[in-house]
Amino acid sequence: MGRTAEKATTLMEEDEAMADALATVLRAADESGEVAWVDVKAEITSGQWGRIIQTGILTEGSEGFVVRDVDEVRTAVEESGLTSQSTTAREAEEASRDDEEDTSWTQWDKAAGLATVLLFVGYWWNPARDLVGGTMDTLIGPIDAVVPFYATILVLALVTGLYSALLQANLMDTSVMGEHQEKMKALQERRKKAKEREDDEELDRIQEEQMEMMGDQIDVFKAQFRPMVWIMLFTIPVFLWLYWRVFDNPGGLTEAGQIVFPIAGELENGWRTGVIGPMQAWIVWYVVCSIAFAQVVRKTLNINLTPTGT
Repeated sequence: MGRTAEKATTLMEEDEAMADALATVLRAADESGEVAWVDVKAEITSGQWGRIIQTGILTEGSEGFVVRDVDEVRTAVEESGLTSQSTTAREAEEASRDDEEDTSWTQWDKAAGLATVLLFVGYWWNPARDLVGGTMDTLIGPIDAVVPFYATILVLALVTGLYSALLQANLMDTSVMGEHQEKMKALQERRKKAKEREDDEELDRIQEEQMEMMGDQIDVFKAQFRPMVWIMLFTIPVFLWLYWRVFDNPGGLTEAGQIVFPIAGELENGWRTGVIGPMQAWIVWYVVCSIAFAQVVRKTLNINLTPTGT
């Protein structure tokens, strides 16, 4: 097996989809002798195109790229047995995958997003805040009645930190973000090499690919924001209850000297006292506790939100 065939085989062993990508490149080369990104972009991804160039299977021609040792590559692809899909079937699969990405938000996700927007009204409209706060008080009130208010906030922060970490772990698609980062990294490496050899045509192709990848950023945004919708859906009612408790039912929470806050000292207006600029004590205490508990939960449950490749 020649060196070029070994490179092709390695690519296909790492990713079976590369067999179809190489077959597409070979067909384009058979038709015109040289291959350009515009000839194959409808059938392969920019990441696959970049990997084929990086491995040296494609080399620069007069106007595009030529396949090095085309017979070796063709033999390697045929022997792999991974190109059984027809072009029509492959296109149908890609279209189906695109549809799945476009509809990655289920009806439940959309309903959660709408409910979250409606809950935001409670911050400005007292009747809505009273409704949500009163309803949540049936659940939180018994806890608040037996423990100090700072301990109630601790309990709420622990609960919100727990479900926030679990929702992110189960709903956030880190593979989408990882794949996007890998594509961007590959393009940056190609751009660097193209600049070093002053290849203006390659730089233009890279620019076109970057423009096409703008659509991928929408998928990345959707992957990141989907768990946030559910987190806000459950967190806003908790926050509205805290707001309702401090401002609408402040019994025992606003007396001077009731609590001593770290660094800020004794609070003159209880939990309503501004601690960090306009941020009042109850908000600061909740945020600090929530962030701390979320980190503890992620470490304890070994939840990793780092983007990963597919």
